Amino acid sequence: MVGARRGNTGRMQALQFTSYGGPEVLRRADAPDPHAGAGQVRIAVRAASVNPVDWKLLSGAMSGGQPLTGTGYLGYDAAGVVDEVGPEVGDVSVGDDVFGRGQNTHAEYAVLDSWARKPPSVDWAVAAAAGVAGETAERALRLLGVQAGDTVFIDGGAGGVGAVAVQMALARGARVVASASEANQDYLREIGAIPVRYGEGVADRVRAAAGAQVDAVFDVAGKTPIEQLTSLVAKPSRVLAIANFAAVQAGARVTAGGEDSRPMEALAEVTELLAQNKLVIKVQTFRFDRAAEAYRISQDGHVRGKLVLVP
Repeated sequence: MVGARRGNTGRMQALQFTSYGGPEVLRRADAPDPHAGAGQVRIAVRAASVNPVDWKLLSGAMSGGQPLTGTGYLGYDAAGVVDEVGPEVGDVSVGDDVFGRGQNTHAEYAVLDSWARKPPSVDWAVAAAAGVAGETAERALRLLGVQAGDTVFIDGGAGGVGAVAVQMALARGARVVASASEANQDYLREIGAIPVRYGEGVADRVRAAAGAQVDAVFDVAGKTPIEQLTSLVAKPSRVLAIANFAAVQAGARVTAGGEDSRPMEALAEVTELLAQNKLVIKVQTFRFDRAAEAYRISQDGHVRGKLVLVP
């Protein structure tokens, strides 16, 4: 293992909580240093993004009704400089700039399980925003088999995952119809989608925009009744959801990662698209001491692009 290049204090600052609740229970305080295990790297965090899973974890929505024991930590992706390399890692060295996915990344130092080199032209905040969103978008498009010539509907196209999925699908040669609020219609046009307003009647608007049925539906937001989405495709299995776990009852598919995930491949694709300027991620940055504000915005929905914490 390659050791860290810093003072041997054994402590760092990390975002944390000791009881479930809203953003008001967040605090930044001392936490034990993490260390890279086999197949992992540790980074000095330059930026880390906020994902919906963070406030869901914070609220206790993922606890199964069990009380919190100990201290909870947050964050699933980040970008930074490698400062410790675990065993069985041969593709990066201390001092390399990387981005990727891990756990407890809303901290000064974080361990990544999957990563890619950050292209020099890509801002730290943009790279930090690409991990979870890029992996989720790649997984959905792969599972749906989206390819050149297809028309795909992305329900929730202006948020972090949706906007990346729009651009990834376009890069594959697909035509994309995407939904968002009225305020984000121009943003969808900007990233290459045919925009429709979400909400009641969205299926009819999608048919009108597409000129017919679509080949696949990626349900990012989980707010449209699943029956409306399955009515847009030839068979229900052509709908894939990431936020509506009841969708399977209507014959649609649901993915939460796990065995479906190929993070290293996804991050390699994201890196290529970022470097070629075929993937542009809008970011709003917040210093770590304003993390509660970023969490509130994420919880309220209607986010354009990604929310990113920076030191």
